[in-house]
Amino acid sequence: MDIEKIIYKLYEENNATREELLYLLDNIDEKSRELLVNLAHKTRMKYYGNKVYVRGLIELTSYCKKDCKYCGLRRNNKNAQRYRLTKEEVLECVRKGDKLGYKTFVMQGGEDAYFTDEIMVDIIKSIKKEFPDNAITLSLGERSYESYKKMFDAGADRYLLRHESASKELYEDIHTNESFEYRRECLKNLKEIGYQTGAGFMVGIPNQTNEDLVNDFLFVKEFEPAMCGIGPFIPHKDTPLRDYPHGSLEKTITCLAIVRLLLPKVLLPATTALSSIDKTGRDQGIKAGGNVIMPNLSPMGVRKNYSLYDNKAYILDEDAEYRKMIGEKIESLGFEIETTRGDNPDFRK
Repeated sequence: MDIEKIIYKLYEENNATREELLYLLDNIDEKSRELLVNLAHKTRMKYYGNKVYVRGLIELTSYCKKDCKYCGLRRNNKNAQRYRLTKEEVLECVRKGDKLGYKTFVMQGGEDAYFTDEIMVDIIKSIKKEFPDNAITLSLGERSYESYKKMFDAGADRYLLRHESASKELYEDIHTNESFEYRRECLKNLKEIGYQTGAGFMVGIPNQTNEDLVNDFLFVKEFEPAMCGIGPFIPHKDTPLRDYPHGSLEKTITCLAIVRLLLPKVLLPATTALSSIDKTGRDQGIKAGGNVIMPNLSPMGVRKNYSLYDNKAYILDEDAEYRKMIGEKIESLGFEIETTRGDNPDFRK
């Protein structure tokens, strides 16, 4: 096979076979990665121009009932510092974010039974009453169809639920006593209800192979998420995977570029995790087709307690309050901040 031909096929047809994707991952070198990244950039420019959408991130709770092997919020981590934001604290974050120009808020948290449908519906309706034109994204894990529907009917617009891995064996290895099939059912339910639905996966999970990553590419191509969150695995000192190395920046950037070519209109975050393994990581992610960043609006007092992985970036331009600095950094890369809701152009509510 010819690696350049595969990359151009991805660019021109937004598709490739399982064998071609595997050959690309197995044989990519610096020169072909540069071509891949350039064509991913060209694709994002075609559909989004040089806009980078900002979302204000609110880390709602660090409690979680799950025991995923890679995550610092896992229920069996006795060293975790737990907190929950009150409704008023959430509204304060939203008000602060709106003043700074953010028109999408992302409420993210562990799977915390305290945040019942009733509590979440109240929070969502309160935000929408005060800021009817702003978008709400939720990332609260697996819930029932009825729960997702109630929150959608209350005004939630988007839901991010990473599929984590499209390989059943790998998924169930890192998610203790969890069902691969149920995760997929949740994603299907979210899309059916009408959410702009986000999937996504980690790069560099212990024992992950290139075949596993190809499964991820094929899954997102078929599922067609409105958003796709891709970041490197980063170990946490209080988890069973503490001694494994973090995922590679180069491989994560390669995966971002491939997903941009497979799904040209997808909203593709350049994550804080990229900044956490390399100070230029987020910048490289944006240049490889990423077009979303999520600066943090959470109260300063709780941020260090939302510890998914070790060495999380706390650089100033990850802080939503440093709006001017974020804008200047993005402009220095040749892009510009866009503070509208930033919906996927294919989405129809």
